[in-house]
Amino acid sequence: MPSSMTFRTRSGRLLPAIIVAMLLASCSGQAPQAPTESVQGAASGSSDYYLQQAQQSGDDNKADWQLLAVRALIREGKVPQAAEQLAKVPQNLTAAQTREQQLTSAEVQVAQKNYQAAATSLSQIDPGNLTNDQKARYYQAQIDASQGRTSLGLIRAYIAQEPLVQGKLHQDNIDETWTALTQMSAQDVNSIVINADENTLQGWLDLLSVWQSNKQDPDLLKAGIKDWQRRYPVNPAAKTLPTQLNNVLSFQPASTGKIALFLPMSGPAQVYGNAISQGFSAAMNGQLSQPAPQAAPADPNAQTPSPADPNAAVSTSAPDASQPQTDPTQAQPAATPAVTAPVASSNAQVKVYDTNGQPLAALLTQAQQDGATLVVGPLLKDQVNELSSDQTPLNVLALNQPETEKNSPNICYFALSPEDEAQDAARHMWAEQKRMPLLLVPRGNFGDRIAQAFANEWQKLGGQTVLKQGLGSAGELRSSIGSGIRLTGTPVIATDAAAPAQSQGVTIGGITIPAPPTDAQITQGSSGGAVDSVYVVATQSELTLIKPMLDLAVNGRVHPSVYASSRSYQAGAGPDYRLEMEGVQFSDIPLLAGGNPALMQQATAKFGNDYSLVRLYAMGIDAWNLANHFSQMRTLPGFQVSGSTGDLSANENCVIHRKLPWLQYRQGSLVPVSS
Repeated sequence: MPSSMTFRTRSGRLLPAIIVAMLLASCSGQAPQAPTESVQGAASGSSDYYLQQAQQSGDDNKADWQLLAVRALIREGKVPQAAEQLAKVPQNLTAAQTREQQLTSAEVQVAQKNYQAAATSLSQIDPGNLTNDQKARYYQAQIDASQGRTSLGLIRAYIAQEPLVQGKLHQDNIDETWTALTQMSAQDVNSIVINADENTLQGWLDLLSVWQSNKQDPDLLKAGIKDWQRRYPVNPAAKTLPTQLNNVLSFQPASTGKIALFLPMSGPAQVYGNAISQGFSAAMNGQLSQPAPQAAPADPNAQTPSPADPNAAVSTSAPDASQPQTDPTQAQPAATPAVTAPVASSNAQVKVYDTNGQPLAALLTQAQQDGATLVVGPLLKDQVNELSSDQTPLNVLALNQPETEKNSPNICYFALSPEDEAQDAARHMWAEQKRMPLLLVPRGNFGDRIAQAFANEWQKLGGQTVLKQGLGSAGELRSSIGSGIRLTGTPVIATDAAAPAQSQGVTIGGITIPAPPTDAQITQGSSGGAVDSVYVVATQSELTLIKPMLDLAVNGRVHPSVYASSRSYQAGAGPDYRLEMEGVQFSDIPLLAGGNPALMQQATAKFGNDYSLVRLYAMGIDAWNLANHFSQMRTLPGFQVSGSTGDLSANENCVIHRKLPWLQYRQGSLVPVSS
C-alpha cells in the first residue's frame, strides 16, 4: 500500500494528492496572474477582467493590469471610470510603463473631449520610443484631437499611421486621408512646404491636383488616376485607392432616355408642380434665354411689381411644400400624364406622374413598368421620407430632403429649403472670419429648423457656440422699437454635439418646471466673446424694423455685421429702404441675383412677377441639369453643376448643397459681395 494518500480516477489510475492540489489551485482563478498580453498590446479583454487581476496583484504587474483596464474602460464608453482608474496608477513605474501611462492619459483626455490637453500630452511623447501598436494609437489620438479640422499636421498623422493598420482600418485611413486633403482650401494647399523625405505626402498632393484639374470630366479623371498610379507605384493610395476615386474607375453614366417626373399636378400644390414642370421642360427643349457675353448684372434696383404673396415669394423653398397639401382621405383622379416628345439635343422622353393621385409605391412600380430609368421627384416632404422604405431599382432625384439624411446608393436629394440656405450662410460668414454669430429667427418650429441647420454646419467648420433669439410678430417688433434688440441668445446645440450639463429644474405635483438658463448660457458663447455677426431670417417689412433696432443695440463704433436670408429680398424696394439697409448682406438664387437678366425677364413675365414661382421654375431648370449628371453627383467627389439656383454639389449622402451669390446694400445700391 502506498505511503502517501492517493485518489482513484474513473479510468482506475491513481494520482498523488499533491498533483490534485496543484490542479485545483490552477483552476481556482484566485491566484494573481502576470498579464497574458503586453501592456502596450490591444487591450481586447473586458475592464472587469483587468480590474479583477489588478486587485489581486501586489507586485510589478499591478500597474500593467490597471493601464489595460483604463483602455478597456475607454473602449466600453466608461470615461469617468477610466479617468478614475488612471489616477490610481502608482508613480513608481518602469520606463515602458511610463510611456504607456502618458499615451493612455492622452487617450483619456480625447475621450473626455479635452482636446487641447490631449494635444499637449501628445506633444510630450516621442513616437520613436513607442512600439508599432502604440504608434498607431498615438497617431489616432492626434487625429481625434484635431476634431476633424484639416491641417498639414492632420495629413501627416494619417500618413504616419497608414503602415501601422490593416484591413478595414487601413481602408478607413486611406479614405480619411483623402477626405482631409479635399477639404483643404486652395490657399492652404499652395502654402504647404514639403520636407525632402516626404515622398508619400508629395504623391498625395499630386493626386489631389489630378482630381482638382479633372473632376468635372469622368473620362479625363479616369486617365489621370491611372497615370498617377504609374508615376507613384509605391504610394499607399496607388495600391489602395480612396473609395471615392475607386468608384471613378468603374463610373458609368446613368441613362436618361426615359425620365419619370413625379410632381403634384392636381390639388392645392398643383401651382408648384406646374412651375417646376415648366422649368424642366424649358431646359430640356433648349427654350431658355441665354445671357449675352459679359452681360452686366440686372439692375436689382429696378421698380418691379411686388409678388402677390410677399412672404412666400421671398422664401427659397416652395411655400409650404414640405407637407401634404391635400386631404389624404380624399383620393383624386390622376391628371392625364403629359408626354414630351424627345428633342434632338437630348433624345429624352419625359412622362409626368401626378403624386396627388396615387401612393408613391404604386407610382414607382408604374414608372418602372413604363420603362423609366430615372425618377425626378417627388416634391412633398412626406413622400420624400417614404423613399427609403420603398425599395426601387430606379435612380431617384428627389426634390426635397428627408428629415434625417440617409445614404441610399440610388437616391439624391435636391431642395430649395431654408435650412440649405442657412448652411450656405454659415459657410459664407465663416469665410468672412466671423466667429460669434447670433441668429434672429422666427419663433417656432420653422425658426428652430433653420437655427439647427446653421449650428450643425457651423460646428463642421470648426465654430463653437451659436446663439439664437426668437422673433415675434411684426406687431411685437413695433412695440419694442424703443428698447432695441439685445445681442444675446440661447445656445443652439449641434445635433452631433454633446449637450452641456444643465440644471434639472424642480418637479412639483408631477410637473417639471425647467430651470432658467444661466447668464453664461444666455449672453455669450463658449469663447466668451461678443457677438460679431447677426443672421436674420425675416420678411422685408420685418427687416425694416429689425435693422434700426440692431443699430441701437451697439454703443460703440464697431457694429456686428448683418446678414439676411432671401426671405427679406424683394425687387422694387425704394431708395429709402436701400439706404436704411446700408451694409446688410443677403443671399438669393443666381437667377434673381442678376446672373442671367434675359432668363429672369422671361421667367418673371411667365409668372406675373411671383418670385416664389420663379424660384420653383429655376428649380425645374436645375432638376433637368442634375438629372443629366445624376451619376456624376452620386459618384464623383467634388463634382459641381453651375445652376440657376446656385452652384450645386453633393455631400457623401448625395444631398445637393447650393452655394449662393451674396449681395450687399451700399450707398443706396446693390453690389455683389466678392467671394
